[in-house]
Amino acid sequence: MSRLPLIQPESATGAAAELLAAVQKALGVTPNMTKAMANSPAVLSAYLEFSGALAGGSLPAAVREQIAILVAQENECDYCLSAHSYIATNLAGLDAAEADHARHARATDPKSQATLAFAATVVRTRGDIADADLKSAREAGLSDGEIAEVVGHVALNVFTNYFNKTAETDIDWPIVRH
Repeated sequence: MSRLPLIQPESATGAAAELLAAVQKALGVTPNMTKAMANSPAVLSAYLEFSGALAGGSLPAAVREQIAILVAQENECDYCLSAHSYIATNLAGLDAAEADHARHARATDPKSQATLAFAATVVRTRGDIADADLKSAREAGLSDGEIAEVVGHVALNVFTNYFNKTAETDIDWPIVRH
């Protein structure tokens, strides 16, 4: 059972109600993570704005999901691993093998592989990367903008991992364990 109450859209009021309605409208569902975040409309709003901004970046949806899977695996967050495995294979065009490979920073596409390798370095070093890591990412074809977005996606996913682990959010996706 979640350690933070799950704010139900039908009983929410004020900003929480508005934000949960926007989630429902955008996704067609209201995931438990957003219901738990609705305990603080500021937290839910920050998550929605950050993820929305990054979704408008240059990284394709499949790569964004691969990063999310990798970070969830690294942080042992089963909620996010379950959610992003589902999204990756049902909405972002990855097959089950590609989603599983992302857990271990592997991809068949060379640029996706370089992106995951850089993301793994960022998460494992908590951002304390070496000049050689940046050089490798650039040599593999990542632009400075893409490098910045990888850091953004790692940070976003660390946030959701830590949030869901703290809340022990009930998993409402097909379960995938780290």
